[in-house]
Amino acid sequence: MGSTGTAGSLSRPLPLQRLLIACAWGVHLYTALGAAAGLLAIYFAAASDFRASFMAMGAAVFIDSSDGVLARLVNVRQRVPWFDGSLLDNIVDYLTYTAAPVFLMLMAGIIPAGFGGLALACFVMLASAYGFCRTDAKTEDNYFLGFPNYWNLIAFYLFCLRASPMFNRTVLLAFAVMVFVPIKYIYPSRTEPLRPVTIAYGIAWAIVTIAMLPMLPEVNPIMLWASLSFIAYYLAASFILDARAWLARARKTAAPTG
Repeated sequence: MGSTGTAGSLSRPLPLQRLLIACAWGVHLYTALGAAAGLLAIYFAAASDFRASFMAMGAAVFIDSSDGVLARLVNVRQRVPWFDGSLLDNIVDYLTYTAAPVFLMLMAGIIPAGFGGLALACFVMLASAYGFCRTDAKTEDNYFLGFPNYWNLIAFYLFCLRASPMFNRTVLLAFAVMVFVPIKYIYPSRTEPLRPVTIAYGIAWAIVTIAMLPMLPEVNPIMLWASLSFIAYYLAASFILDARAWLARARKTAAPTG
């Protein structure tokens, strides 16, 4: 009787465990849907439907912004320990944050045609590959180290600004080089300093930017500059926080001991 009771008590949680494992696989599937969105972004860019391409990239960003919360909620690493969700996330992110927007920029003429343009596009791809493969790309104090490969945003703003080829080349080259420069950039949902401001400003930015997507290729200049203001804040705050941390380390090193 005692052994039967024990076996019964062990069998009762199994349906819940199966459900949690199924939920964990569901989160992985949700993450993988970002790859499908990336493919659609490339498909639409090839057809010169840049509005649809950016909307597909926007869907990929939404998935990337929400899958981590779901993964922690169901504890996917414990439920499916032999499947590397972080690797899946990096593969999807490289497609959606780098490959798809670089392809769009080539198709839209943001990256000039010819050998020079292709060389620049290849340099962006290589720099991004380096950034994604760094083991310290996300620091222990919750920053990104080096420019965090937001090429989808760069493609979006260059598309909206319709600036000169020289300006586009300069911006792309500068950010590609910044991937290698060990400056810390804010991780919007995790970096503690300025976190309430960053999140509140980021939500407002997301609302404005999402509202711009259906209007493309038309651009509302007020909405564009409102959206760009968050990018300016993000870069300025990242540089200031990094400089402040560097000065603090320098003062600590220079301080006399004993």
